[in-house]
Amino acid sequence: MDENKILGEQPIPKLLLKFSVPCVTGLLIGALYNIVDQIFIGNSSLGYLGNAATGISFPVICIANAFAWCVGDGAASYLSICSGRQDTESAHKCVGTGLSTTLLISLVLSAVCLLFCRPLMVLFGASDATLTMACDYFTIIALFFPAYLMFNVMNGIIRADGSPTYAMIAICSGAVLNIILDPICIFVFDWGIKGAAIATVVGQAASFAVSAVYFLKPKSFRLSKSSFRINTAMLRNLIVLGGSTFIIQISMVVMTLLSNITLAKYGALSVYGSDIPLSVFSIQTKVYTIVSNIAVGIALGGQPILGYNYGAKKMDRVKQTYFIILLSSLSVGIAATLVFECCPQVVIGIFGKQNELYMDFAIKSFRIFLGLSFVTCFIKISSIFFQSIGRAVQSMVASVIRDLFCFTFFTLVLCRTLELREAGSGIYGILFAAPLSDLVAGSVITVLTVLFFRRLKASADDAQTPVSICETHPGTIVTIARQHGTRGKQIGEMVAKRLNIPFYDKELTALVAQESGLAKEFIQEDYDDPSDVLHRLYLSTHVGRQGIIAQEKVIRKIADAGACVIVGRAADHVLRHYPNVVRIFIHATSELRIENIRTMYGDSYEQARQHMLHSDESRASYYRNTSGGEWQSMENYDLCLDASIGKEATVQMIVSYIEKRDAAKQTAEKK
Repeated sequence: MDENKILGEQPIPKLLLKFSVPCVTGLLIGALYNIVDQIFIGNSSLGYLGNAATGISFPVICIANAFAWCVGDGAASYLSICSGRQDTESAHKCVGTGLSTTLLISLVLSAVCLLFCRPLMVLFGASDATLTMACDYFTIIALFFPAYLMFNVMNGIIRADGSPTYAMIAICSGAVLNIILDPICIFVFDWGIKGAAIATVVGQAASFAVSAVYFLKPKSFRLSKSSFRINTAMLRNLIVLGGSTFIIQISMVVMTLLSNITLAKYGALSVYGSDIPLSVFSIQTKVYTIVSNIAVGIALGGQPILGYNYGAKKMDRVKQTYFIILLSSLSVGIAATLVFECCPQVVIGIFGKQNELYMDFAIKSFRIFLGLSFVTCFIKISSIFFQSIGRAVQSMVASVIRDLFCFTFFTLVLCRTLELREAGSGIYGILFAAPLSDLVAGSVITVLTVLFFRRLKASADDAQTPVSICETHPGTIVTIARQHGTRGKQIGEMVAKRLNIPFYDKELTALVAQESGLAKEFIQEDYDDPSDVLHRLYLSTHVGRQGIIAQEKVIRKIADAGACVIVGRAADHVLRHYPNVVRIFIHATSELRIENIRTMYGDSYEQARQHMLHSDESRASYYRNTSGGEWQSMENYDLCLDASIGKEATVQMIVSYIEKRDAAKQTAEKK
């Protein structure tokens, strides 16, 4: 049974378990890198000051990760598309460009961080007591940015290449080594916070080395020296595919930076000082990462299930998958919230016994700041849910509304207000900002989700006879791209009749639906949308990649069946390596096109003009995001014709061109 049938037919709980367990496991192992240092440092002589020092560098590491994950997620998404359509040429360029770009970015970031280490640590909240330790820790971490960022990108590419188990081994090897080395470096060698950093980077270097070995013999691509030349067009595709990851990561950086600055400022005005709040928030963030990673892992496991069934218009399965993910994630969040409320001291104690003042703030912080952890889980899985089905606006709102907008607003307002009312109490403002942000953001996302499900409709059963590919004689394959209103479809049909070969337009959509199992409406909706952003998000989703892969497979099957005429769908790009293809672009004056549209649809002049602009934007956007080229560029075509000369004359010119081209080929072959 192929993957599409599995996603559309097998029981949802079984599918979700199959896809979510590896995601959750990988994310939890990854979280160990962030939490192991904190546990050993907190239990050493460094105490809470050491934890505060490591927490100060966390936002800078997040910024570095944002760049790596942007390129890495983009490369992984593009590699999935290349693998599905067996495009080995683009695959190796995609991987090579991603790795070279990441190496360049990591070297620049490493140099900047090493040069400006002290100012950065001060900016992110280091006090006199923690500055030296923060610099000692971060200097070592920044020095190994190339290995760390390259490993992150490689891991995503390995998973996309169909080797999730190997990717897991790479993560585990580094995490286990880090756990073993932490107590040795901190306690046995007495290297203090430098020892924690050394253990971390050695683990990262090990994960990088294991990942690098994989690239000697990957499954779907082969690397050569030419692969590593940065291809700017390819890089642009990777960035747009990974853009949403970058935005989400940067929003977290903004939240962490704001937290550190606020904690340092208002902590210094309170009885706790600045270092205790920074230390507590450092471990609190890492602890909650475990909770959120479980919820996120469940949702990520559901991405292909949601995406495919939404595209196939199997809305009952979409609803069932969503509610299982929601209930599972809420269960995890509620369990964690109960622990944070009932026995926070147990969790805090794992990171070492500290003084009474520290414990007082830590208990308050866990109980208030993490008081609505289950709502935070709901917000995170909502972002993934909307992204899975290609809903860009809702996904972006869910991604940033809590951390970037609500938390920022409530932190600034509450801290200042409480401090003005009572000196030393401003520090509590940031604690209450989190649950208030959860309430507001959770309410907004609930409304968006309810509205979405109310409008969700399954497509009617298609009772039409299945469309099939017509077997024909070997010969010229004609692809036609056309501006809206040029009557390009009619011209294509007339050319097919004159040459006595099959014609594909709407038939192509039906064939793609049959190949992929997706609904015709879903496939057509993407083609008709003028938004570059939505097309890019569509391509970054599992269902988007499946749709594009199925479409290109169908176009090649049509071409392999013999001579034909294909209109639209970037067929000229898909068949660019076929020697017997004639690529045609049909254009005309705006006035003629508007008049044709008015005749066809009965529009007013302005309606026709808007219709023309909308359709042309859709076709240009679709072509740009599936091929990387420009739709109206003459370089993409063998023949560009002005349809203003009339349909019959245009058809005659196309047929004449094909006949002369074929005759020239035959003459050349005889020689």
